[in-house]
Amino acid sequence: MNSKNILFFIMLLISSPALADSGCFVAIGNGKIIEQAGDCKTRHSPCSTFKIAISLMGYDSGILTDETNPEFSFKAEYGEYPEIRQGLKNPTSWMKYSVVWYSQIITQKLGKKKFSSYIKKINYGNQNVSGDEGKNNGLTESWLGSSLQISPEEQVQFLQKLLDDKLPVSAKAHEITRNILFVEELPDNWKLYGKTGSCDSKDKNKQTGWFVGWIQKEKHKIIFANYLEDEERLDYSGGKLAKEQVRKKLMELTKTKN
Repeated sequence: MNSKNILFFIMLLISSPALADSGCFVAIGNGKIIEQAGDCKTRHSPCSTFKIAISLMGYDSGILTDETNPEFSFKAEYGEYPEIRQGLKNPTSWMKYSVVWYSQIITQKLGKKKFSSYIKKINYGNQNVSGDEGKNNGLTESWLGSSLQISPEEQVQFLQKLLDDKLPVSAKAHEITRNILFVEELPDNWKLYGKTGSCDSKDKNKQTGWFVGWIQKEKHKIIFANYLEDEERLDYSGGKLAKEQVRKKLMELTKTKN
């Protein structure tokens, strides 16, 4: 991808009207920041984008074995979930449908000591997996509007290491995690990989949304993180909005290359 196309991609994304002062868009290529808009240094709860880190831990530890195993079944004791997030789930469907209870099975199988050790090894955000004060829920809630926080800049740096096989986990963990993050084929042989995230802010006063990932065509890759927050309660997830902002602009970009 030449520099003109990269800059056009960036301008399309950062021109989104929903990107407010409290939001951020950042993109990197070849290991360097290409462009950023908004506050990209402040840390926020990763919400379900943390499934990327859970996947790496799961495959490295052997809890997860391949793209379709293990399968875990939903239980009523897990709480209220929409039907699409119930039933039998495997790693691919867990990531696709963003199934929180599947994440919690993995982290509980890891246990506190191993879970905390992984977070430190991969240098994930503020590395605080204590959870809500006094609730002893770090293994199941720390990344859901709680103690664990990461900035958009740190998100793209983390993804860069994932793409470069430079995280302290196995080659298998890198490879399968990348595979299950596939979202869709874009025009002109581009591929989109990524993960949404939606939850309340740590102070519970704002609804947040993430979409982090990368686009790839042959050896060309651009890694991005889109973060937004809103004090109003939306009728749809913040993650969905963050994703649609990025996807819409990506589609505009790929059309220009046909």
